[in-house]
Amino acid sequence: MADGTLKVGTITNSAGSGNITIGSGVTLLSNVPAFEAYLSADQSLSDATWAKLNINTEIVDTNSTYDSATNYRWTPAQTGKYIIFAKCKLNAGDAFLRDNLISIYKNGSSYVTSSNYGNNVDEDIWGNHSITFLENVTSISDFYELYGYMNIVSGSPVASGGSSPYVTYFGAYRIGA
Repeated sequence: MADGTLKVGTITNSAGSGNITIGSGVTLLSNVPAFEAYLSADQSLSDATWAKLNINTEIVDTNSTYDSATNYRWTPAQTGKYIIFAKCKLNAGDAFLRDNLISIYKNGSSYVTSSNYGNNVDEDIWGNHSITFLENVTSISDFYELYGYMNIVSGSPVASGGSSPYVTYFGAYRIGA
């Protein structure tokens, strides 16, 4: 079928069972929709305030479901089960961290959080966080965003970004219905 979509419930070979050979030039899509994007430069944060991270550089976006220009949010193109993931490096520069957290928000509210709480004394100057979870998306109007929070002793908190996509990133991919 040229330039079309074939939808079937069952495929069998001419004998009614056995293996089917997929010819060359055929693209099989699995784990889509999918996106991954990263923070291309450090983003300044306000002390002790949740801030949306402006994850602005797409690595992949199979169905144009991630907004990397204005809202920095992902809206699934179809329902189903997804792996959603994020990693973020929070940096206090020359200061010390007390508390540092990241959270994936769903529809504007904190949904899944990674946290590290200090004890109100000088701690590390940076915190690394990762989140990975399975989400059963039941509405294609749901949206997901990555937020960061830092409480520091003094200085200028930032979410670290840069030319490497593996410092602060956010993504998702569908694994099934």
